Amino acid sequence: MRVATDIGGTFTDLVAISEDGALVQEKAHTTPPNFEAGVMDVLEKSGVSPESITAFFHGTTTIINALTERKGAKTALLTTKGFRDVLELARGNRPDLFNMVFEKPAPFIPRYLRREVTERVSYDGKVITPLCREDIERAVEYFKKEGVEAIAVCFINSYANEAHERETAAYVKELWPEVFVCPSVDITKEWREYERTSTAALNAYVMPAASSYIDRLGTRLDGDAVSGARYIMQSNGGTTTFAQAKLTPINVVESGPVAGVFGASILGKLIGERNVIAFDVGGTTAKCSLIDEGEVKVTTSYYIEKDERNAGYPIMAPVVDIVEIGNGGGSIAWMDEAGSLKVGPKSAGALPGPVAYGKGGTEPTTTDANLIAGRLSAKNFDMEVDLDEHLETRHKGLFVIDAVRAALREKVGAPLGTDEEGAAESIIRVADSNMNNALKLISVRRGYDPRDFTMVAFGGGGPMHGPTLAKELNIRKVVVPVAASVFSAWGMLMTDIRHDFIQTRITSFSTAPMEELNAMWTELMAEARAVFAQEGVSEEQAVFTYIADMRYMGQEHTVQVQTPAVPWKEADRAEIMARFHRTHEHFYTFSLPDTPAEIVNLHLVAYGRLHKPELREIAPHEGDIGSALKETRRVFFSGDGWLETPIYDRAKLGAGARAEGPLVVEEPTTATVVCPGQSLSVDKFGNLVVEMEVE
Repeated sequence: MRVATDIGGTFTDLVAISEDGALVQEKAHTTPPNFEAGVMDVLEKSGVSPESITAFFHGTTTIINALTERKGAKTALLTTKGFRDVLELARGNRPDLFNMVFEKPAPFIPRYLRREVTERVSYDGKVITPLCREDIERAVEYFKKEGVEAIAVCFINSYANEAHERETAAYVKELWPEVFVCPSVDITKEWREYERTSTAALNAYVMPAASSYIDRLGTRLDGDAVSGARYIMQSNGGTTTFAQAKLTPINVVESGPVAGVFGASILGKLIGERNVIAFDVGGTTAKCSLIDEGEVKVTTSYYIEKDERNAGYPIMAPVVDIVEIGNGGGSIAWMDEAGSLKVGPKSAGALPGPVAYGKGGTEPTTTDANLIAGRLSAKNFDMEVDLDEHLETRHKGLFVIDAVRAALREKVGAPLGTDEEGAAESIIRVADSNMNNALKLISVRRGYDPRDFTMVAFGGGGPMHGPTLAKELNIRKVVVPVAASVFSAWGMLMTDIRHDFIQTRITSFSTAPMEELNAMWTELMAEARAVFAQEGVSEEQAVFTYIADMRYMGQEHTVQVQTPAVPWKEADRAEIMARFHRTHEHFYTFSLPDTPAEIVNLHLVAYGRLHKPELREIAPHEGDIGSALKETRRVFFSGDGWLETPIYDRAKLGAGARAEGPLVVEEPTTATVVCPGQSLSVDKFGNLVVEMEVE
């Protein structure tokens, strides 16, 4: 049995798949700050025997939480003499020239904990100034007195020659074995000293928390006799071992969200849809990502806490390209000072949660609005948030359903001059508008036409909002997968071990000998094989993908170009250039065929292929779809108002079942809202397919 658990802001999800394709899904409340407790809770609820688990996959929010909540370790920095202030200087520019509310972010490592080391390496890797060990010794003594727990090491141009960083890290551990040490070259060998320093600093900052959490989870799994291989989801869309995650936890910063994106890519290939928009609405956030020709977009230009006021903190580690906004089922609806309705980013979280959960929540949320709008049923939930049960429970003198209505009416309806139904309509419209903007960011604003893509909608809220948003964006098809509300966990089960090796080596592509370029690739592949050997990945399991970051001579930034397999032949030069021109024209609307190009980075993606279970096909639907009808009730549809709507039970829909909207398909942890003008069908795997005509 392969098991995956995914920690979200509200729920911890579990999916288990046996070798014959049988699927188990379960949800439990997330349990901050002891997140491992929620993992064990959901494992126990699932009924999966620990002894039967052959592989355990995990997605966690521990790292991003430690960063955003500033609950990491007291961290110091060792850097090249003269570069002590690089974290404050950053790029030395204002990201938005006319933004008068911009604030420079405070470094995670204060100045008094940053010390310089005498050493210098040139841009091409030649040692100019030898490493001074006495500087390291003095710094370590000072850090000990200050109670430092972790040390980041980042030297200028270390991407071209890592020797000084390696020697420094080893010497620090010799002098102080207990301290956590992170040389920047453990994470990346890409240029740009500010971004590398920031990444090393953030990695060191979360190393103690990550190590402690992974050890606690490992201990709990050992205690339950879970002996199978253990993997953690990385931000690049692949997995890594528990041991490696403790060394480079910054690679796990977007651990949970990216699993759903990768799962959408896998599902798209299975059903013949290679152009996919992954749309995930959970309890706290909504996330979306674009998959072009089956390829998940991965970037090393990633920032945390970047918004209209803050430049954010760069992380130079491969991250699936995701747009994330604070709009989920638990997002709180509130009125700003101007009397405008806002939804999110603040969330009711797991506790107290939405008012409808009956756990003490008093602020109206998107979930509460969907309940009053008829999109959710009080009879639809089958866990602790059993609304049917809560209807008989008094909450501050009111039945829970009455408390929901009162919260909507008093907190939103009264300021807008409407009742609770009007408040619910308004909340849904605002939430949809926020999500619509996020979807445009990853499609229209990057040169992609949404009509060319299929949306895969998942998470607890994705199926409720996805069809409406597809209608607004002219997306022809929406697929709601099996186990939609725990789909990110399902995605983990379909992943492989993945490591990215990036080396900056600025080289004229037009004139560089192929032997020189192939020698660079050989170095990266040797590094990848060494890592795989430590993780027990065989040569037969290893698969490599080759990417070149290229630009025209005289340009600053690059585009990613998928290249032929290594070793490159002279005949490949023209093909690589043609791919570069096409890619550049796609993103920037022009190409310069007569201008020479250069390679900035070589990017080796190394996969360790893991065994994956196959999906089961479901039985054909027998008889009329009316056999799956649960009830008929009033449901609100944006643009169409309130309509009497048939409600169907997903568990009773077989392959080939069809119906015309408006309708709602309910399952224990979500509901799919099909709008007027859209049709519903069920494919052979049990996925719900919502389609409509587009212009």
